[in-house]
Amino acid sequence: MKRVLAFVTLGLGLVLAACSSGTSGDAIRTFSEIAEADPVIEFDPTGTAATLRVTTTIDAVCAVAYGIDGPFGAIATDQDMGVGGGHDDHQAVMTNLEPGTEYQYRLQGVGADGALYRSEVLMFTTPPAQSNEGLGSNHAIGAIVTDVSSEFSADFSAANAVDGDLATEWSSRGDGNDASITIDLGEIVDVTAVAFRTRSMTDGSAITETFTVEVDDKIYGPFPAGATPSEVSLQGRILTYRVEMSSGGNTGAVEVEAYSH
Repeated sequence: MKRVLAFVTLGLGLVLAACSSGTSGDAIRTFSEIAEADPVIEFDPTGTAATLRVTTTIDAVCAVAYGIDGPFGAIATDQDMGVGGGHDDHQAVMTNLEPGTEYQYRLQGVGADGALYRSEVLMFTTPPAQSNEGLGSNHAIGAIVTDVSSEFSADFSAANAVDGDLATEWSSRGDGNDASITIDLGEIVDVTAVAFRTRSMTDGSAITETFTVEVDDKIYGPFPAGATPSEVSLQGRILTYRVEMSSGGNTGAVEVEAYSH
């Protein structure tokens, strides 16, 4: 899943401050003035998260507020690093969603000239959850990271890949196909399926296409990266996930997963 936009925490603060207080008395303008097309929303198979993508005709700092009904109750920004200000490709991950539920959302942004933009209240409905019950539970959540090829920063630490939160992610520092992360499940587990939910950058880099899993010097895979687990039959406690093929750059994972009954 390509995560294409870049909302930053500082920018979010500016947007919220500007939207609440106004800028030199200027009226808030419609977001459609700067949107190249309608936003696209991609849903996670669990129905508990969704990625919103939108491209603007100007460089802007943007955010999305969302909730079941007003007031919205939650806000999402992007985690793309290396963007010092506004930009035109945007992506935000909305989390803690309920499967099969209708949500309201509103886009808002600020341009370099201080102009404020806000969309109408829009709607989306999350899909029913696709169950992984046949694969068991994900034992990687809460696992201990014992080794990692590199970390871009503390905000993109390896621990983010095993926290069960799709809004956080581990990023390497330019490791490309050499990125790897080793986790300790705490006990020997009969693993029935594995997954590597890839992160990505706005320039198309950092997308992992395939990965392998190493257990006791035996390599399994390659498997396709993404939200859909790949079935496997292995037993072990220490698992090393390695990027096998990618688009290069700051490769890493939103989550690595290891399912077992």
